[in-house]
Amino acid sequence: MFGVVTRNASEVELTEFDRGFYEVKDVTGRAAAPLPNAINMVSCFGDNAAANGNPDLVPVNEAGDLATRDQPYFDWAYICPTNEQYRAGLLEIIDDCVEQNEDVRLDDVGFPREGYCRCERCNRLFDESEYDDRNEWRASVITEFVAEAAARIPGKVYLTLYPDPYPGHLYRRAGLDLDALAEHVDEFVIPLYDMAYTTTYWLEIIVTGFLDLLTTPFSVELYAVDVDIDNLIHATDVADAYANNVYFGYDASNAVAALRRMKAEDRDGVSHGQ
Repeated sequence: MFGVVTRNASEVELTEFDRGFYEVKDVTGRAAAPLPNAINMVSCFGDNAAANGNPDLVPVNEAGDLATRDQPYFDWAYICPTNEQYRAGLLEIIDDCVEQNEDVRLDDVGFPREGYCRCERCNRLFDESEYDDRNEWRASVITEFVAEAAARIPGKVYLTLYPDPYPGHLYRRAGLDLDALAEHVDEFVIPLYDMAYTTTYWLEIIVTGFLDLLTTPFSVELYAVDVDIDNLIHATDVADAYANNVYFGYDASNAVAALRRMKAEDRDGVSHGQ
């Protein structure tokens, strides 16, 4: 099964795709009205606009570094997952989504990376918690949020994972306890983005790593913007050999061209002679 991930409402209706994901809230903070004919997608704790408007929302480490694009290892700004007011706003967005479509995809869920967050609220909540290990406490925070969100989603729950299948990495980095999350998630989505896909051995390595790691169904999301069609087809073939589904990000026309060529090549050589 093939799908598209897009910010353009018209593209979810393209017949070449079996499934369409529509960004209702992305990491820039841009918001759009949910669609009834798409799986609406919510960037949860990535939000440049909110972080710029109120730095107090941003996670901080012990050195006082904010999790924003000012740091060399962050591509967008994060919001602290323990901020109750922000979480309540996310749940309201999810409620709006399910009014249009029962399936929802949760994106950018988790803490920014190791060492975050050490804000006063996080320190207090950890001290007041039943946990002695901070990683366990962080994982409980994220699992609780996903469980609360999933309880509001009557259809399928999709959850994006950072593309790192090495055992323990997602747990230590983002606070993602995959076994606990699997109780609330119907499908994980793994974005494996490249600007060219001139080689794909790394893609196969990562996908097979998740194949060993996950028991919940998972799909791969490929970047389609300005990627050579032949290379995109090759990457699709590799991902499709292991993942349940393959989704194409942010260039529907390029993805459509790849899928049409794949179908044409499948028909090549077929003989209907007498």
